[in-house]
Amino acid sequence: MKLSGDLKAFEGRIGHQFSDPALLVRAVTHASMSSANRDDNQRLEFLGDRVLGLVMAQALLERDPGASEGQLAPRFNALVRKETCAEVAREIDLGKVLKLGRSEMISGGRRKMALLGDAIEAVIAAVYLDAGFDAAMAMILQLWGSRVDTVEDDARDAKTALQEWAQARKLQPPKYVQTDRSGPDHAPVFTIAARLETGEEAQAMAPSKRAAEQAAATSLLAQLENDT
Repeated sequence: MKLSGDLKAFEGRIGHQFSDPALLVRAVTHASMSSANRDDNQRLEFLGDRVLGLVMAQALLERDPGASEGQLAPRFNALVRKETCAEVAREIDLGKVLKLGRSEMISGGRRKMALLGDAIEAVIAAVYLDAGFDAAMAMILQLWGSRVDTVEDDARDAKTALQEWAQARKLQPPKYVQTDRSGPDHAPVFTIAARLETGEEAQAMAPSKRAAEQAAATSLLAQLENDT
């Protein structure tokens, strides 16, 4: 099988040239584009998620031999969560080479966080099957880059930090309320308010509820720190 020019360029961006190009084609084929003669990337995604997890677990253990399981777990979660995977996918312009059905293309599938996160996991599996674990590990560590070394800064997400702040003061957990939704169905923008029972509140907007909640929590934490 001969790869298209876009996929050859993508090989360069991930630093791996496939011995079996069909694996890459399958990795970038979304279920909306599958058919009796074309496999989608869902099974590869399943495998790639496990390969990514093993690579990150090993990397964290090697970088901090003295860390406890309680310290490692949040770092691990920050490195493998869907948002991080989607960030990496955007950096290598994975959306450009995805094979999508018409409905996904119309709804902005090339920019969707979940779809991009799943696709990078499928690409990881494709490299693993094509060249083995060491090749997959090398690619992952290259693409994740400094995230592995700076993960401590991201390990406690803002919602968790805000909840811990409230618990330490014997307050009820923060509430997250959607106050607005704008934009077309394929590219919505959510406005979420993070609220404490004491009256403090902060709002934020993002293309997903989860991201808006995180942003609102970050804003409220900053507000609380300034007040103190």
